[in-house]
Amino acid sequence: MEKRKSRPPKIAVLIEDQYQVLEVWYPYLRLKEAGFKPVFVGTGKKVYKSKEGYPAAAEAAVQRIKPGDFEGVIIPGGYAPDMLRRYPEVMDFVKAMDQKKKLVAAICHAGWVLVSAGLLQYKKVTGFFAIKDDLVNAGACYSDREVVVDGNLVTSRKPEDLPAFCREILRFLRK
Repeated sequence: MEKRKSRPPKIAVLIEDQYQVLEVWYPYLRLKEAGFKPVFVGTGKKVYKSKEGYPAAAEAAVQRIKPGDFEGVIIPGGYAPDMLRRYPEVMDFVKAMDQKKKLVAAICHAGWVLVSAGLLQYKKVTGFFAIKDDLVNAGACYSDREVVVDGNLVTSRKPEDLPAFCREILRFLRK
């Protein structure tokens, strides 16, 4: 009898215009390399452009996906998080991933999505220094470190932290 290959676990990578190019592509490619199926999930358009104009094509729309089909979500930074948090479907998806104790990973300004989703009360996090007050005012305990892990929540500050960020994402997903 022939063995069926199982499908690689899917990880949503949220995208919106004005994303930080490294914070989208580095985790996307690193997950692919590690045997996962990263999926660019947008808010309804076909193509999104980074702050520098680099395109990323949506593979799915947040309005059409189910949290049960994914093992985690990565929220990149740049100015995209300020747009992402305006969509109730994004908030519902991120909250559902958190409630199921699946990976919720946010870097740089992506903490804004966590604030708007109401996920930070009593959580240990980091993020870009400019949003520290937002994180603290949402009830989080902020640390200025390259990566902070609190349960299923993985956070980092900036592109230079991507190696540590991805290391902890993979550690969580391989548990």
